[in-house]
Amino acid sequence: MRENFGSKLGAVLAAAGSAVGLGNIWRFPIETGRNGGAAFILIYIGCIFLIGLPVMLSEFVIGRSSQANTAGAYRKLAPGTQWKWVGRLGVFTGFVIMSYYVVVAGWTIQYAWLALTNQFAGKTAEDFPVIFSQFASNPWQPIVCLVIFVWLTHYVVVKGVTRGIERWSKVLMPMLFILVMGLVIGAVSMPGAKDGITFLLQPDFSKVNGPVVLNAMGQAFYSLSLGMGALCTYASYFNRQTNLARTALNVCVIDTVIALMAGFIIFPAASAAGYHLQSGDIGASLLFITLPNVFQQAFAHLPLLSYVFSLLFYLLVILAALTSTISLHEVVTSYMTEEFGFRRSRAALVETVTCMLLGCICSLSFGPLQHLKLAGMTIFDLFDWTSSNLLLPIGGMFISIFVGWYLKRELVRGELTNNGTLRVRGLRVLIFILRFVAPLAILGIFLNQLHLF
Repeated sequence: MRENFGSKLGAVLAAAGSAVGLGNIWRFPIETGRNGGAAFILIYIGCIFLIGLPVMLSEFVIGRSSQANTAGAYRKLAPGTQWKWVGRLGVFTGFVIMSYYVVVAGWTIQYAWLALTNQFAGKTAEDFPVIFSQFASNPWQPIVCLVIFVWLTHYVVVKGVTRGIERWSKVLMPMLFILVMGLVIGAVSMPGAKDGITFLLQPDFSKVNGPVVLNAMGQAFYSLSLGMGALCTYASYFNRQTNLARTALNVCVIDTVIALMAGFIIFPAASAAGYHLQSGDIGASLLFITLPNVFQQAFAHLPLLSYVFSLLFYLLVILAALTSTISLHEVVTSYMTEEFGFRRSRAALVETVTCMLLGCICSLSFGPLQHLKLAGMTIFDLFDWTSSNLLLPIGGMFISIFVGWYLKRELVRGELTNNGTLRVRGLRVLIFILRFVAPLAILGIFLNQLHLF
């Protein structure tokens, strides 16, 4: 018998955990910083609810109506058609992202250890690039951290939907929120934090142009984890009483709030340290070079607070990464379980081992394999570029078209209203967005990311 989430709270927290990840903590603040502060935030929030919410609802409708893994969902809803390849693309996308995502996730374990053992103390701005470079290029240390992180993910997924994913979502998401709240309070209380808060809240509309709007749409899409099979897979575990519209709205709100709170951690801390974040401080550079230095400088005269702040921050990053890897792992695990008849334990083990092997190759691209390049990119960069610039927007576009044009209106209405037991307005607006607005917007994101605009 197929498992379902046992409670509404479990369903919301699991889906929110899939959406909340490293993108909220490193990508959102920097996009905000270089695209007009609050002006970007306003556009981003508009994109979340105009495009992100409808596409998320589409994934929820596909997942719950089919009660199947991402690949099986399209095969059931569109039998005998080529739509099955959209589902398979979702599984493949989740697999590719998981394979390189765990490399960065492993780095968070190393940095949490460095923070715990107080190895940031006394370091200067020049030291942190060296620390990161020596660690990332080491042939075995990052792999050890990667393996630990993958096995943490495996432990949760192999327990199943209710005893694993749902139970741990109810633990990890409240912990993540508590850590975020504590760090926000600490950051905004720093001497000199006012400039960072002002920058974050003061809109600069002079920086708003077409590419900024496209960046906001891309960030909304990336932040909500759309198009990678995770939300569709989780929705297949929703019971018939789950309110899809309310769940999607709750997930969007939680994801947006976490992203905004990350901004209230990073910008006030950077301002207190006298540091101005530049557009290049994104990704690994921000998390593992810039921010350790920021935390040391911001609490230069209070070393104990620097120690606590750094440790709590990297624990937060671990939790955000873990909630995402759990959902990505489940995409492939559920696929192998249902499509090939594997026991969950065997399917999870196959995904874990395969992910570790590919993750090791991606990790080594920072060290011994750094000169091995395809299309001018290392293996890690190739996985990242392919998923972000090709797989995610293509998947999201076809999801919108599938629900907007292919699925019968009665099926969509039945899912959103729980077969008439709920009153949901705006179905015509939703279908219009999915048919016209979302595909064109995602096409714009796609072309912008390929630098064709």
